[in-house]
Amino acid sequence: MQRKHLLLAVLVTAIWGLNFPISKLALAEIDPLLLTALRFTLAALPWVFLIKRPPVALGWLAAYGLIFGVAMWALINLGISLGVPPGTAALLIQFSAFFTLGWGVLLFREGMSLGQCVGVVLAALGLICIIANSPGQATTAGYSVLLVSAFSWSLGNVIIKRSKVREMFAFVVWASLFPPIPLLLLTWLSQGSAPFTALASHVEGVALLSLLFQVYAATHFCYWGWNLLLREYPVSTVAPLSLLIPIFGIAGSILLLGHHIDRDEGIAIALILAALAAGLIKTRPLLRRAN
Repeated sequence: MQRKHLLLAVLVTAIWGLNFPISKLALAEIDPLLLTALRFTLAALPWVFLIKRPPVALGWLAAYGLIFGVAMWALINLGISLGVPPGTAALLIQFSAFFTLGWGVLLFREGMSLGQCVGVVLAALGLICIIANSPGQATTAGYSVLLVSAFSWSLGNVIIKRSKVREMFAFVVWASLFPPIPLLLLTWLSQGSAPFTALASHVEGVALLSLLFQVYAATHFCYWGWNLLLREYPVSTVAPLSLLIPIFGIAGSILLLGHHIDRDEGIAIALILAALAAGLIKTRPLLRRAN
């Protein structure tokens, strides 16, 4: 990977990692599904009137928008609101790297090196360690929706490869048109009118800054950068870099939310860093789907 692209990957993962504790600040005031609907409404409007639709099938835009808006970020916000600490949420979402590596082998005939295989094992151990030593405030439902979210992210990565889109920023903007209406309906069906009537008094100060960060940094910039990397490199090369996200997520939780790292969590973080290092070691493919 070129140095400029590696730096882009680090910046993207840093912003995404910080987005977890920053989202927690807004979730203290706004319903998780409604917050996600607002995020993607602002990500789409007014930009769809200023940016030409990318030359890909409408089905790809709709599929990516629904996966990345409803099946991914809405579930992340829901999981955090159910009690999963933001740093732990950032770790759980990294199961997407394992799913994405598998899709690379199954669908694109990409190989997995020995280093990547070792990285998968180490990262899995780190994630299991985090879950096993959770302080207990997270519910089983919270963990479950975050794992579904991780799987959804891997599907979004596959769509980027399959659609062969080149105009990444336009793709993200136009795909953002599709999540808001389903999310608004789900908010109404699950919570009634209460989240909507309380919104005016809650979208201010820290919650507003959090929402703007989610829209312009974590959505517009980060998905443009991440999808550009997926366009230029095999998914098996890009996916392991997402393991940096929980490192920044936990650091952000310490700085913004006063989170403290105990011994077991420290061991898990060390395992994930080792997994990232192992995944970046270039060796001959060990696993590859036969033609």
